[in-house]
Amino acid sequence: MDELAYLFSLEQFGIKFGLDNIRAILARLGHPERMFRSAHIAGTNGKGSVTAMVDTVLRCAGHRSARYTSPHLVDLSERFVVDGVAVDASAMRAAARDVRDAIEALRADGTLQAAPTFFEATTALAFELFRRADVEVAVIEVGLGGRLDSTNVIEPVVTAITSIDFDHQQYLGSTLAAIAAEKAGIIKPDVPVVVGDLGREAMAVIEAIARERHAPIVRSREGVSAGSSIRGHASTNAFDLRTPAHDYGTLTLSLRGEHQVANAIVAVRLLEELDRRGVRVPADAVPEGLARVSWPGRLDHRSLPGGRELILDAAHNPAGAAALASYLTNMGGERPVLVFGAMRDKDVHGMLDVLLPTVNRMLVTRASNSRSADPEALAAEARAIAPSLNIEVVASPADALTAAWSYSSRVVVAGSIFLLGDVFKEIGA
Repeated sequence: MDELAYLFSLEQFGIKFGLDNIRAILARLGHPERMFRSAHIAGTNGKGSVTAMVDTVLRCAGHRSARYTSPHLVDLSERFVVDGVAVDASAMRAAARDVRDAIEALRADGTLQAAPTFFEATTALAFELFRRADVEVAVIEVGLGGRLDSTNVIEPVVTAITSIDFDHQQYLGSTLAAIAAEKAGIIKPDVPVVVGDLGREAMAVIEAIARERHAPIVRSREGVSAGSSIRGHASTNAFDLRTPAHDYGTLTLSLRGEHQVANAIVAVRLLEELDRRGVRVPADAVPEGLARVSWPGRLDHRSLPGGRELILDAAHNPAGAAALASYLTNMGGERPVLVFGAMRDKDVHGMLDVLLPTVNRMLVTRASNSRSADPEALAAEARAIAPSLNIEVVASPADALTAAWSYSSRVVVAGSIFLLGDVFKEIGA
């Protein structure tokens, strides 16, 4: 079987928490995760954006850096970025071949009683790719939770928890305290943890676990002066930032939305901790990196022929949907048409409750993923929330996009990163 086809065949095993499999695979590969320094980032929302920001600033600081994120939008290689570029197919196949051989050897000698999951295998692949690429420092995004996530085998220089809200309750728990405890699992003894804007309940849990592990807490807003302004919906964020370590003046952030300013503050405080611990980050690398960072599918504006405007944002949980809703409200102009699809395990009511007041029509569809929710059920939920809104069910994302353009030149696609991937394929992005 082709190496990459083998990896994707592991998707049938779904999500499985635990570190035994990944530790065994990495040991068989010779512990590639120990060959570079790392930063580890968890959070309900914002962790991918912070990962992209930190990686970009590190490159501007002159480091050969890498980032590992998930899931991907269109191509698997998006998960493995070295020196700002997704790994090429030949390098990915070569490393995947060795990961597959390691797994098969472990299955044969009984070390692995069952096949690993897709995420366990891709995490091992990321670390092997980074070793082969002579990466100096890698920024690693947690996949799900933290404590038992496959990425939680690294020994990072610094960790961060960007936010804590409700998502994946079936895996992480039904209270913010339980979710916080899972995410706090990445906190390591004597390793600083940078913490974003958390509520009191979640923060109490983080503080208790950090205290137990003698991990210094860096509250991202503590001692910080930050004022922000949005320069129009199709432009960038501009904000003034002064931390206890440096006065950065006015920074330009290429990612849109007020919530990205909060993420940028977490990223900057994390970078300052890296600098204190020997990963040199000159202050002038921060403005350069924040102005250059790219993170597709997050308040992602695309101008298409015919004057059409497309806004793509994953918004796959209530907190993410609220950030998108705030952005759409502040954007001005005509309300967009919403193309929406979600996974079955998501809090769809919470997402739609904040999104529907900001749009003038909704087209519900099904993403090309086995976990996709039934569009008819989603439409019924939406009609119960907004009975006066025009709501239609359209079979495919491509047809939904075509129908949306017939109603408006401004379309927003949201609800699932898998739906965004389908749309990116459709528009050739």
